[in-house]
Amino acid sequence: MEEHIASLVLLGVISWTTAFLFIRKMFPKRSFDFCNRLVSTIHATVAVTLASLSVEDWKCPVCPQASTSSPQQMKALAVSLSYLIYDLVCCLFDKKFNLDNCVHHLVSIVGIGAGLAYQKCGSEMIAALWITELSSPFLHLRELLKELGYRDTDLNLAADISFAAIFTVARMVGGPYLSYVTLSANNPFIIKAMALGLQLVSAFWFYKIAKMVKYKVIKRTGPKQVDATQGRD
Repeated sequence: MEEHIASLVLLGVISWTTAFLFIRKMFPKRSFDFCNRLVSTIHATVAVTLASLSVEDWKCPVCPQASTSSPQQMKALAVSLSYLIYDLVCCLFDKKFNLDNCVHHLVSIVGIGAGLAYQKCGSEMIAALWITELSSPFLHLRELLKELGYRDTDLNLAADISFAAIFTVARMVGGPYLSYVTLSANNPFIIKAMALGLQLVSAFWFYKIAKMVKYKVIKRTGPKQVDATQGRD
């Protein structure tokens, strides 16, 4: 990894940590998770923006394959790597330890770190960054709304469905295609392994999200159907 990229990663870790501490200071009555999710939402917005700006050809976003990463792609990946390192540490301090989230972060850190070290696979990794972060703002919005007192409301259900829909299209349609492209191209083995690992984690999350949406929809519509039936009686 080039020295200026390593410095950017270090600066990023410090910046994300500072942003979290600033938000904690601004909202002292809010939970650790609430403040961290605000930082995560900022990162998701920045990551999608930087990834979009660093795509070399929108007619073929994953082209050229297995090629040398451009400086812009390297910087975009470094920013997200710094966030993932920060957030992994936050996961260890949070009251609710989430194993699958930690596994996702470790896989992503190793994958992005390898890409930066090899200075290859820029197109594929930028596409992966775009796909994985596209649904993140809605993921965090769901939990933010709950702490703000909007649990079990139409607004919270809309956030749930929006997150599930974007996640499904991005990770279960775009994800497998990107995994195929990455595995079939002349990429380093560790990059291929991380691409497959990330897709497996996404598939596991898709299963959990499908169950969540089914539960939420039944919970919202069930009582109304019962009331309507009783009304007809």
